[in-house]
Amino acid sequence: MTLLDYLQMGFVQNALLVGVLVALCASLLGVTLVLRRFSFIGDGLSHVAFGAMAVAAVAGLTNDMLLVLPVTIGCAVLLLAAGSNAKIKGDAAVAMISVGALAVGYLLMNLFPPRGSANISGDVCSTLFGGTSILTLTKLEVWLSIALSAVVVTFFVLFYHKIFAVTFDESFAAATGTNTRLYNLMIAVIIAVVIVLAMNLVGSLLISALVVFPALSAMRVFKSFRAVSVCAACISVLCAAAGILFAAVLGTPVGSTIVVADIAVFALFSLIGFLRSR
Repeated sequence: MTLLDYLQMGFVQNALLVGVLVALCASLLGVTLVLRRFSFIGDGLSHVAFGAMAVAAVAGLTNDMLLVLPVTIGCAVLLLAAGSNAKIKGDAAVAMISVGALAVGYLLMNLFPPRGSANISGDVCSTLFGGTSILTLTKLEVWLSIALSAVVVTFFVLFYHKIFAVTFDESFAAATGTNTRLYNLMIAVIIAVVIVLAMNLVGSLLISALVVFPALSAMRVFKSFRAVSVCAACISVLCAAAGILFAAVLGTPVGSTIVVADIAVFALFSLIGFLRSR
């Protein structure tokens, strides 16, 4: 089958649509997270989501989003919105929550195997590294992804200047009357939503690539916040689309293929940045 044949298939079109939207949202917020030195939060929250999914599977919930999304949002608020008032800060808090949720989730799935699951290791591996779930999306999941992605992009566009201020100098932004706690809370909620959406695309362990690589690639060439954000969005969208199409044609894992595409672009932009600086 040729690439055009795959593009005419409904499940590939759905995967492309959702994958591009999720990658776009992850890249927009990724610039803020990288600049605030919270790059690792994608891994932390994705592991929290994995733990919540394990609990939902053990409990027999038919719709795990009812548990996964609120739990992930709660942890995101604790990590980002708490700010300097947190007793355990930064990477230490992310590491504790990340490892703890991952361990508890895997332990529960082994102690209380979900009904109808004959291969626990296979299910866990698919959740961690991404499987075929992006290619088997239901109409409800597609429309939910579209709606949530629209909310994320709208939030970023409408509050761009506030996000810029909170990202670069939170203390100054607070001194000028900006409600930094509110914007930190909003950013935390949006990040949690993006992480949960991205789990279908690249799996729990590879989500940070969607957040970090496009932003770092753009920073190799551009210096302004606006230019980096636009470039990161373009890179993320192109890599997601290319990764999904190559995975469909070659039969490779979708998540890993997208990440490899991001790595290749990062190497290219690093070379461009190096040559420009000479």
